[in-house]
Amino acid sequence: MPKGSPELTAARRMEIVDACEALYREMPFKDITVGMIAERTTFTRASVYNYFKTKEEIFLALLQREYELWNASLAAMLEGPALDAEGFAEALASSLDEREQLLKILSMNHYDLEGSVRHELLVAFKREYGRSLTLVENCLERFFPSMDESTRRDFVYTFFPMMFGIYPYTVVTDAQSTAMVEAGIDFAYTSAHELIRASVLRLLGSN
Repeated sequence: MPKGSPELTAARRMEIVDACEALYREMPFKDITVGMIAERTTFTRASVYNYFKTKEEIFLALLQREYELWNASLAAMLEGPALDAEGFAEALASSLDEREQLLKILSMNHYDLEGSVRHELLVAFKREYGRSLTLVENCLERFFPSMDESTRRDFVYTFFPMMFGIYPYTVVTDAQSTAMVEAGIDFAYTSAHELIRASVLRLLGSN
């Protein structure tokens, strides 16, 4: 790691993550290279490696930042007014509506992504992910006091795996849409907000 204040190091890391995010809005993960990311920063390709050893480390940092931003929304929800099932479903759907990049990265192969990063970075990421699990469970405990711990855990460990499929079920390319038609599949696409809201209501209604 290059010498410098922690604030300067963090700012440089975020510049790299910002460049990665901008590229990811334009092209798929497999086409993005560290060199391309470097071209969108004030650094050389070699300098980027002072902060991240692999492309996967940059994407994991982006994913961690997305979780941090989502966690801020969850924390605000937890501190806000009481919510019934409809209100909670709407609030949770709205919080993820703002996190398209989170949902997009979640649709990737995490075994490959997490397998190509340094251990300490993976631990830092898992810590933020774990905070998301806790915040959602804390929201359930506050808004639905009659829900027992086992039921809250069932909700969390059903909802979080579901998040991995939200993006590919709600964002499709023209080629994918055409292929579905030619394959004779009658499939109605919906928005992420609608899918999340309906799923949360079903999970709450099943308790």
